[in-house]
Amino acid sequence: MRETELRARMAQHLGATYALHWAENQSMSSLGGRTVEEALAAGVDCKTVWRAVWAELELPLVHR
Repeated sequence: MRETELRARMAQHLGATYALHWAENQSMSSLGGRTVEEALAAGVDCKTVWRAVWAELELPLVHR
């Protein structure tokens, strides 16, 4: 998965504007207490980040 796809999926579920805010401010234990932005900057794979977002948002399995 590329970062553009990750961001598109987040925008699909959160709305484009809120997805940006959420990515900068929502810490997730599954990412070691990091936000999406911090995890990406640290080199965490986009697929791993998406799975953390998916779990945090409690999205249906079809969106995994």
